[in-house]
Amino acid sequence: MLKRLIKLPMNHHVLLFGARGVGKSTWLKYCFEDAKSLWINLLKASDENRFFRNPDELAVIARAMQPNKLFLVIDEIQKLPKLLDVVHQLIEEKLPIYFIMTGSSARKLKREGANLLAGRAFVYHLFPFSFVELGELFNLHEVLEWGALPKIFECQTGLERRKFLQAYANTYLKEEIWMEHLIKNLDPFRRFMEVAAQMNGKVINFSSIAKDVGVTDQTVKEYFSILEDTLIGFFLEPFHHSFRKRLSTKSKFYFFDTGVTRALANLLRLPLQEGTSAYGEAFEHFIILECMKLSSYYELDYRFTYLSTQSGAEVDLVVERPGNSPLFIEIKSAVSVDGDGLRTLAGLSQDFGACEAICLSRDPYPKHYGQVTVYPWREGILKYFVAE
Repeated sequence: MLKRLIKLPMNHHVLLFGARGVGKSTWLKYCFEDAKSLWINLLKASDENRFFRNPDELAVIARAMQPNKLFLVIDEIQKLPKLLDVVHQLIEEKLPIYFIMTGSSARKLKREGANLLAGRAFVYHLFPFSFVELGELFNLHEVLEWGALPKIFECQTGLERRKFLQAYANTYLKEEIWMEHLIKNLDPFRRFMEVAAQMNGKVINFSSIAKDVGVTDQTVKEYFSILEDTLIGFFLEPFHHSFRKRLSTKSKFYFFDTGVTRALANLLRLPLQEGTSAYGEAFEHFIILECMKLSSYYELDYRFTYLSTQSGAEVDLVVERPGNSPLFIEIKSAVSVDGDGLRTLAGLSQDFGACEAICLSRDPYPKHYGQVTVYPWREGILKYFVAE
């Protein structure tokens, strides 16, 4: 099994969030061996029905745990939010056990006003594999096409990968959305998912998407909120600064995995071709995901935005770093980068003064063009986002 970068404590209660299929259960089984753990899997109908009928049974079980059992693991806690109240009560009793909980959605917890334990459990997030975790298994082109969910690396052929990603998209719609009653009508949401995936990484216009889907602007906003809360995507907000040029105030939206994005956009049958706009967009998406994953795993507390001026000048990623200057990142899929393609980045970095400007690309050689440093993407990401 591939070792993950996330480090979970062995002496504290834990709430581990992550989209379906990122490997939460597998990693917990590696960290918390069966001999010392009692497992409750709420994806199993028998477990869900048992604790739905009587949530307080969890307290009876926890109080009766043998001294050799140190961890009580509850998989997919969002299925029964009321169990968090019981967990809270048991934590207050100071039982000699630690609660380890996973969740693939915060929406139901928020909607039902669930007790999120008020800091009594440390919160972590798990993502699809990073290139750092994959090591020699990593292949850039394959990850751009198929993504980095663990199951993808068990598939032997392109057909198997396509079938898996299509099944993943359908499972998400049926189990996370329809069965959890997050919406009343699945068909418009299904159309919305395809449009949103096709808009991945672009500035979001709610009215335009609403017209394409045939729903109201408010419904589209609610749909995006569902994607956020079920950890299937996130907004990249615009950078704000007291700047002489007016900056964009509209957000972009990114899905959590390149392969899932292509599946939802119905593009899996179309291979990515180097040099195309689709390849460049997939590469940019991949780089942004890697930066955010590693920032989370190494607990860097970075804030990610993008910058766009009224005149159309743009910086793909702005990283606000506590105690350090902002980092402006231009992302290019080109294998050879020259100074002409970096004039916008150089100009904006001069306008903003105290900031650092870099370009991450497939160019194999580091280069300097004035204030801008070009890095091979691996080297740059490891330099700025992997803590020593």
